[in-house]
Amino acid sequence: MATAGSTHFGFQTVTRDDKARLVRGVFDRVARRYDLMNDVMSLGLHRAWKAALIDWLRPRDTMHLLDVAGGTGDIGFRFLGAGGGRVSLLDINPSMLAVGRLRAVRAGIGPERLDWLCGDGEALPLGSSSVDAYTCAFGLRNMTDVAAALGEARRVLKPGGRLLVLEFSRLAVANLAPLYDAYSFRVIPQLGALIGRDRAAYQYLVESIRRFPDQDRFQAMIEAVGFARVSWRNLAGGVAALHSAWAV
Repeated sequence: MATAGSTHFGFQTVTRDDKARLVRGVFDRVARRYDLMNDVMSLGLHRAWKAALIDWLRPRDTMHLLDVAGGTGDIGFRFLGAGGGRVSLLDINPSMLAVGRLRAVRAGIGPERLDWLCGDGEALPLGSSSVDAYTCAFGLRNMTDVAAALGEARRVLKPGGRLLVLEFSRLAVANLAPLYDAYSFRVIPQLGALIGRDRAAYQYLVESIRRFPDQDRFQAMIEAVGFARVSWRNLAGGVAALHSAWAV
């Protein structure tokens, strides 16, 4: 059980400083195969989920997006491809950013539309009321203090700015839970060993999903830091959920 000075790393209880170090280690090890493993683990569904995020955001050419835990660039590239103006892509892990930068070079996306920030989602290196939209896809559950990260999102968004968080959540059909648990705990770590070459990293990722708040609890956390018009949509029956809110 976590105490005031501790937190969870998957199903382990660790110190808060240790969690940040351990999470960085996970993504250092999986960075090069991260995109491939996303396709394999989700059977390609993550692409549709990210497309749903961009569709709900409705990018405009005047919009400046901050994509937190943006890693290899999936959300940022989709935003620009859908007509968005500019992206600041932030990730705490240099290895993930290196993969994203290489993808940007290959796609011909320059710094005038996409800038890269190595930083902490719990202490954003941006000014208050400086961005039009904030997105985070499958990143918040890896942060030590989710409430602090949400508070930072609220701080950097302009009044009327949009928050969209895509994260794994809870199944809406309880009868499917045994099948989902079997796939999560038996198949995904094995795929991590065979394809990602790191079983332990993917064991952690599965466990971290179970530790993250469900749809209603996460909505309450977003509301608690001052966002308005908070809502969510289930994706794939609650395997993932897309949360939306507005800064006021």
